[in-house]
Amino acid sequence: MSDQHPLPHCRSCNGRHLHTFLSLGMLPLSDGFLSSEQLLLPERRYPLDVALCKNCSLVQILETVPPDELFGADYPYFSSFTDTLVQHAKANVEARVAERRLSSSNYVVEIASNDGYLLQHYREQGIRVLGIDPAPGPVKAARTKGVRTIQAFFGKEIATCFAAERRADVIHANNVLAHVGDTNGFVEGIATLLADEGVVVAEVPYVRDLIDHVEFDTIYHEHLCYFSLLSATRLFNRHRLYINRVERLSIHGGSLRLFVEKHENYHNSVTDLLAEERNVGLADTKYYANFAEKVEAVRENLVSLLNSLKGEGACIAAYGAAAKGTILLNYCNIGCNLLDYVVDRNIHKQGKWVPGVHLPILAPSRLMERPPDYLLVLAWNFRDEIMQQQSEFKKGGGSFIIPVPNIEVV
Repeated sequence: MSDQHPLPHCRSCNGRHLHTFLSLGMLPLSDGFLSSEQLLLPERRYPLDVALCKNCSLVQILETVPPDELFGADYPYFSSFTDTLVQHAKANVEARVAERRLSSSNYVVEIASNDGYLLQHYREQGIRVLGIDPAPGPVKAARTKGVRTIQAFFGKEIATCFAAERRADVIHANNVLAHVGDTNGFVEGIATLLADEGVVVAEVPYVRDLIDHVEFDTIYHEHLCYFSLLSATRLFNRHRLYINRVERLSIHGGSLRLFVEKHENYHNSVTDLLAEERNVGLADTKYYANFAEKVEAVRENLVSLLNSLKGEGACIAAYGAAAKGTILLNYCNIGCNLLDYVVDRNIHKQGKWVPGVHLPILAPSRLMERPPDYLLVLAWNFRDEIMQQQSEFKKGGGSFIIPVPNIEVV
């Protein structure tokens, strides 16, 4: 595949040696769900190409969609609709409170705080909090919970403003570093806002899990970067910040939780994982060589299965109007030809249509009113929660189709 691309330099190191290893084509925005009026209008599509920086090893997409278009007034993602995510956040908070002995005298900031799903747990313990998020809907929901939240895009300027008020003892940044066009400006903002003895607790999608488990549908226009520990280390070190501890998490198909401080105090978890990454060649183009072929195989096998089931007269629906679902459905060209509808718990998505393929999004109650034979689980990263919630569907004879990493019929 050609190394030619529209991005002139790496988002992290500004290097110009970018190796493109996957092209998913021209796809709509993953969270650009449509109203009935918008169904008749032209949809914007953008190229979705993925490259490895040969200089700093950061994996990144080559197109940058304006953030106002991605996270504007209609941004539909509300973290609190996913029970697994809320419990994950609560456990994270409880661990930080215990290990750092946090109390009402401390100050915690979350960047991309969404609807207050994480900060609410600090607030319940009497700890002062501040959320920063650009999306008006989630911000309003967070304020309703009593979580102090500012509607804004985070960067060095706003960090300087809030640092003058008080610097943070803990900064949370969950799945936001990958969303930022100005990667270095964002990290510089973190360095500005963080107290000298404070800690940044950041979660990022782990590129190793993405590649090993063929999680191509986690690649979309909101996710600009896909980190290894090596590429994240180089980014933070550039701003005099140090990843002193790391944890591998299963959340979102595989993530890294990074503990970042202003002084070096490396834990064995960091040195061990860096050694692993070097051993498997995570910074080498060879590691990514066959990924495109594996992605194509997933598409072929999934479409073949759905066509076969449809040919037998089966009714097939999908669960989870997730961003990854938009990518999978559009890349595989799975629409009304193979699926009847999609269901989702998020009331802000119900009554809309999946971009590109124009499948209607309904409430999960539809599954019991007129049960399909099969349910394609688009939000496969929460498969256990979904299958538990829909146990009655299974008891009634229905089957789940899990598309990634390996196609399963359960």
